[in-house]
Amino acid sequence: MNSWVNIKTIAKRELVAYFMSPLAYVFIVIFLLLCGTFTFFFGYFYERGVAELGQSFFFWHPWFYLFLVPAVGMRLWAEERRVGTLELLMTMPITPWQAILGKFLASWLFLAIALALTFPLWITVNYLGNPDNGVIFAAYLGSWLMAGAYLAISCITSAMTRAQVVSFIVALVVCALLLLVGTGGALEFFKNLFGAGMAEAIGSFSFLTHFVGFSKGVIDSRDVLFFLSLIGFSLFTTSVILREHRH
Repeated sequence: MNSWVNIKTIAKRELVAYFMSPLAYVFIVIFLLLCGTFTFFFGYFYERGVAELGQSFFFWHPWFYLFLVPAVGMRLWAEERRVGTLELLMTMPITPWQAILGKFLASWLFLAIALALTFPLWITVNYLGNPDNGVIFAAYLGSWLMAGAYLAISCITSAMTRAQVVSFIVALVVCALLLLVGTGGALEFFKNLFGAGMAEAIGSFSFLTHFVGFSKGVIDSRDVLFFLSLIGFSLFTTSVILREHRH
């Protein structure tokens, strides 16, 4: 019970810290502007003539997160190391895992809030037609899980350096690789180079491969497990890096 109290306390402190900074509001405004612009202008929402959000809205999320989520995660541990509060945090009556989970959950909740603020698009599509809201719910769930995976990778890069910019760039590169290996061009390249079986195996590590089902309304346990496993592995790696910094 005390463990969850500690995690909740840290998460609450971190979440409040987000909204004490203007960067949080800048992030949310940029995210909402991107969502609206790409949905209605680049996603051909009206031209499609179909009341759905999969191709016009959720299609863009992996690419938005590629730049926006590392910007959220870059400060998680890099800032603690830069100002010298990491050692103080680790000497408090909490375990490293409680600190890692607390900070991660706060950031993940912040991303959930930003995602929830896109509800006007959901209202719009329901006003204009009769969409399958089950499909929309599944896509929102998949988007949030995917954002968590991006964020967990950003936790690793943030723990590795004192410089937030370096953390951002490394996280962006790693996430870009995990995104691009699932694109059609990359899969065709790997297929010609290694064969269909190896290409499929490489593609199975891509965010796109596991998000496409959610965007179509399919909640596959394998896709859920992929994102949760990536989050768990990344947070474990973060704990190893932080432990090394303590010695």
